[in-house]
Amino acid sequence: MGALSFKSVGRKLQSFQEESVDRTKKLIPIGIKTPLEITNEEGPFKMHFDLVELIADNLKNLLLTNWGERLGQYDFGANLKPLTVNFSSQDSFDDEALARISRAISTWMPFVEPVNFVSEVDRSQKLNTALIKINISYNIPTLQVTDRGIQIVLYVI
Repeated sequence: MGALSFKSVGRKLQSFQEESVDRTKKLIPIGIKTPLEITNEEGPFKMHFDLVELIADNLKNLLLTNWGERLGQYDFGANLKPLTVNFSSQDSFDDEALARISRAISTWMPFVEPVNFVSEVDRSQKLNTALIKINISYNIPTLQVTDRGIQIVLYVI
């Protein structure tokens, strides 16, 4: 028997017809939801199916990540935790946090356009600690999404 080449091998029409099932009803996962949740529905973990929700989840992770926490990318994140250790006044915190958040978003998620920044210090939790609640509103111009918001909470030591 002579040598055969795989270049001339094709697929039969019947195999194409079997695959032409309506796939519009089935959503395709585009990212893993955080925090991780185990499920058996769409895979081992819960997944994102909406691009806007995926971007919101990734933005939250970007803002809560400090430098050195992402393996192989030392400067990934907004690096806000060091600001809570030396918290002296809300004005100085706001200025530095705004600069760090702006840098992180422009570096890692340039398609997100931050609009407003509001922070609030809550000292009602315990005597020696406080919570800093940061609310950020943003737009995603390429997806024509406006007025989205995210809140992150940081603990002051």
